[in-house]
Amino acid sequence: MSVGETEPRPAAVKAVPVRHPGRWVAGVAVAVLAAMLINNLVTNEAYNWAEQLKYLFSPAVLGGVRNTIWLTVAAMVGGVVLGIMLALMRLSANPLLRGAAWLYIWVFRGTPLFTQLLIWGNIGALFPTLGLGIPFGPEFVTAQTNALYSAAAAAALGLIFNEAAYMAEIVRGGIQSVDEGQQEAASALGLTRPQTLRRIILPQAMRVIAPPTGNEAISMLKNTALVAAIPYLELTFTVQNIYSHTYQIIPMLVMACLWYLFLSSIMMIGQHYLERYYGKGYSR
Repeated sequence: MSVGETEPRPAAVKAVPVRHPGRWVAGVAVAVLAAMLINNLVTNEAYNWAEQLKYLFSPAVLGGVRNTIWLTVAAMVGGVVLGIMLALMRLSANPLLRGAAWLYIWVFRGTPLFTQLLIWGNIGALFPTLGLGIPFGPEFVTAQTNALYSAAAAAALGLIFNEAAYMAEIVRGGIQSVDEGQQEAASALGLTRPQTLRRIILPQAMRVIAPPTGNEAISMLKNTALVAAIPYLELTFTVQNIYSHTYQIIPMLVMACLWYLFLSSIMMIGQHYLERYYGKGYSR
């Protein structure tokens, strides 16, 4: 090649895009199913949207929603507190504490929540009276269980004691995910075990604990429907009472589902921000 001449440019490459026929088939199938669903929601008179709007914000339904919310909050707060205690017992060097925590978790995870709620609702038959006194000795104060016990208390206790068993395993897994060197370094700095747990271990473990705890909270929102076994007027039991008089079963159940979807969506948003907060520095 002589001086001043430039090297010829290579011919342009004719790139052929990769074909994805499977995507088009899946997209068409989803579009057809979505159109069928929308058509069903619009044309199927069984939904009776006018009936749903009639009761959507009625005092009875709003009362059921309120009871569902407070049961969810009470169950999660109580379950988290008791679950942390059980997790620490599982990790304790004391074999009696470890054994007691394992037995608790075994019983409450191994039996259905619905059955547990039935027992809590009929606890007066198992313990007719409650008293304070000396163990295996005389009682100084005695009262009838049914006089001190309400359906709300039975529902809350049943959910709390069941949730604690699951939260214990979640917290234990989170604590064990933190490197043991953190504990050793904290001990070398003179921190006590409670200080180490509160300031070093739990803040790091929350990255692992937060996602499953958020899932448990959303599951608990739906599990409150099971307290109809007691019975207690939460959302599902409330709509059951309504359709037992109006005979509008499907509209009332769909309305309940819409309320659950609304509440769980709010909780999902809160879970997202909670995970993002505790995942700082770890996000990929």
